[in-house]
Amino acid sequence: MKTTFVSSAAVTNALRYSLLRQQSELAKAQKEASTGFVADTGLALGARTAQSVTLHRDLERLGGIVDSNGLVSARLSATQKALNQVGGAAQAFLSSLTSSASGDAAYALTQKSGRATLDTLTSVLNTSLNGEYLFSGTNTDVKPINDFKPGSATKVAFDAAFAGYFGFNQNHADAQDITAADMTNFMSTVVEPMFLGAGWQAPGSPWSNATNQGITSRITLNETTETSVSANNEGIRKIAMSAAIISDLLDSNVGNAARGALVTHAVSSIGEAISDIGQLEAQTGIIEQRVKNATDRINVQVDLYERYILDTEGVDYYVASARVADLVSQIDRSYALTARIQQLSLMKYL
Repeated sequence: MKTTFVSSAAVTNALRYSLLRQQSELAKAQKEASTGFVADTGLALGARTAQSVTLHRDLERLGGIVDSNGLVSARLSATQKALNQVGGAAQAFLSSLTSSASGDAAYALTQKSGRATLDTLTSVLNTSLNGEYLFSGTNTDVKPINDFKPGSATKVAFDAAFAGYFGFNQNHADAQDITAADMTNFMSTVVEPMFLGAGWQAPGSPWSNATNQGITSRITLNETTETSVSANNEGIRKIAMSAAIISDLLDSNVGNAARGALVTHAVSSIGEAISDIGQLEAQTGIIEQRVKNATDRINVQVDLYERYILDTEGVDYYVASARVADLVSQIDRSYALTARIQQLSLMKYL
């Protein structure tokens, strides 16, 4: 007769194998109790596993879009604040220009207002968020607007354009004799193309390094929209043009007739620019609302997906916890029983 099935070694090994199975079941039960979902999706769902994988994939895609929309909303909100600052600076500049045109303010005050407006415009447009410039279009790693200061490429280009048209620089004694008609013609034939035409992005001396194309973002699975504003917007160009000519030429040797023509031109341009900036703010606000609505719709989809996944893969927390406790108790008893069996020895009875 074989002793394999009645020996203490056979019993011990049987208990050991049973203990290993219980420990494996305990690991699964603990995972289910902590996550609330089945430990092995394939074992639990069988043929429906492919559907589960698809649901999880779509849920991850939706979650990624929600995260992306959060960044887009932050960028649009910062853009709105920046545009509001630009519009406020333009309004203050227009007030100064209007006072100067009516004779209520000295040209020196208007020149300082133009310089302050230009500094504000440059500072605001060069704002960055999360390491990306807001008004650079797709060139998010490049400052969109270059400075207009002595020695800068934009100032050198402007001085060269003035000298090329009149035959002398703005601080020359002959600048006093420039007529209003000459200054108006200079503005329309030279300055406007420099700011409103190709000169705005001219190689070597550009005012703007931004692209006309803005950032396009996917806000739902099947919907995209442009979610940035470029510094090349015409309203922004008009503010830069008006502020530049006033801050530079009112501080030069040009006469009062030419100064009056400059102020008149700037009043007209700034008025148009304020309207353009207002439309840009409205457009940005509409896009911001679209992104919010898209996020709300996606969150509804996410909730539905999560509920379906919970229905198919979820486990009852209390049942899983009871299973864990039961397995721990069984393992403890197995350890105790194994220890007692291992103490059995024929040597004690010889």
